[in-house]
Amino acid sequence: MKKRGLRSKLLSILLTGCMVVSLAACSSQSNQKNDSSKKEGTESGTNSKADKYEVTLGRMTTANPKLPDGDTYEDNAYTRWAEEVLNIDLKDAFEANGTDYDTQISLALSSGELPDMMTIRNQAVLEEMVDNDLIADLTEVWNKYASDTLKEAVDSFDGRALDRITFDGKIMMLPATDPDPGPTEAWIRSDWLQELGIKVDADHNHIITLDELKMIAKEFLEKNPGKAQNPVGMAFTPNLTGDDPSSANSINAVTSAFGAYPRTWMNDNGQVSYGSTSEPMKSALSLAADWFKEGIIDPQLGTRTWDDITSLLTNGQIGIVFGPWHMPDWLLNNVRELDKNATFEAYAIEDEKGKVNTKHINPVVGGVVVRKGFKHPEIAIQIANMFYDTMKYKPEEVAKYPEVENYINNAVDGTARPFNIEISSSTSLLDDYADIEKGVKDEIKIEDARTVESQNVIKSVKAYLADSANAATADWARYHSRMKGIGLIQSMTESNTINFITPVFPVETATMKTNMANLNKLEEETFLKIVTGATPVDSGFQDFVSQWNKQGGEQIIKEIQDQIK
Repeated sequence: MKKRGLRSKLLSILLTGCMVVSLAACSSQSNQKNDSSKKEGTESGTNSKADKYEVTLGRMTTANPKLPDGDTYEDNAYTRWAEEVLNIDLKDAFEANGTDYDTQISLALSSGELPDMMTIRNQAVLEEMVDNDLIADLTEVWNKYASDTLKEAVDSFDGRALDRITFDGKIMMLPATDPDPGPTEAWIRSDWLQELGIKVDADHNHIITLDELKMIAKEFLEKNPGKAQNPVGMAFTPNLTGDDPSSANSINAVTSAFGAYPRTWMNDNGQVSYGSTSEPMKSALSLAADWFKEGIIDPQLGTRTWDDITSLLTNGQIGIVFGPWHMPDWLLNNVRELDKNATFEAYAIEDEKGKVNTKHINPVVGGVVVRKGFKHPEIAIQIANMFYDTMKYKPEEVAKYPEVENYINNAVDGTARPFNIEISSSTSLLDDYADIEKGVKDEIKIEDARTVESQNVIKSVKAYLADSANAATADWARYHSRMKGIGLIQSMTESNTINFITPVFPVETATMKTNMANLNKLEEETFLKIVTGATPVDSGFQDFVSQWNKQGGEQIIKEIQDQIK
């Protein structure tokens, strides 16, 4: 393949929107070593005790990993387990969170000092690394070392996962795979509904209309059951929409009720279109503008941050938030910590035909790459086998390492593992829920649930149901996220209520690389102006579509159509 300049390509991808850190900061975080400084391992990859092999990692972190005192990202129960089983020595070349992590990758690439293994989150970065011959071909080690469970998980996406990581017949990345998260859910304070005597969802299917959603928000706003200063009806972050169908704090639940799919490339019989420029999108924005004018949407819409909305929740100022099924595990649990009476119900928003619209996600959102020249790429596959097969499906093995069990039971963040990814089958979400539901109902023994996580969830749900008033917050969260969040997805699946569309997942085009950031900015600014009334809906949306096409959107559509042909 033709090599393309790293500075002009990779840095433009990875440093967009990031602040460049100082060279001093970079050097202080890097402990990169080359192969000549490492001890030799055996060819099998399971090294002898005399030949412990050092492996350097690019580590993606989070602000609150919930690590026990004394443990670090580099030295914790998960890393100690991997080191003992595989006889390796894991060292972090760099640790960073969010856009800072992308900055660290770009600095490593521009300097040529790559860690042995690192997680990447961007398909364009993978392609550039392949083009510049920087990463190892994993085909042989994947075929030889990957467990049947991992192979079946990747294969379950009908080729869509392997297609994203295969170049000229070579597997170039260990993929992170995710099942569809389902539609955006409206998480509503059910204790407030009961207190105010609000009746919705007459057929008890947990699917409500836009009118019902508006009514609930208005009642919460006017009657203020949280007894808070400055109550708010509904709050959203300023960018309004998200790429993920269930993006938290977005208006995607509203847009889906109109059949609008923002930030989505659509394919209608070979004709590509962009969901954010569609007429249904205009209709959704028009409704949101009406709600804002009526005071139902937060008057500080343009300035609210993610943390602000979390504060609105915990302060009792708001009783409706939007997001995925797992919101109780990392956001709504904050409410429970401060208010033991707080409970939530998950609802989906239906369209005029009674359907709940959503889209399939790209099954591969990143993965782990191995530096070309690293002598034992099979170690990456062996680590994956441990954390995405053994730890999930073989509790008898995990039980040999009590501190690993303790991490699982206490919900230590996944970033503590050597790789911050998930490898799941396309049906894993509902497969796990089926086990959990049966376990809670005593239809199966807890130990018969297929995954360690499901076994722990069953225990948590049972503990919550046994004494909901005094249950631990972690048990409360697992009950809400699984029995309500995933339970809603399961019931909609059984009733054939979900309408899935399959978007186009294009390879990044030339014009995307140069123009997409500005187009996204144009979209965010225009939508915010329309909803807040700063711009009229009709003329504002028409001007947006015109400018979007002129500023590269029309050309991008042509380039995507060339791809799908």
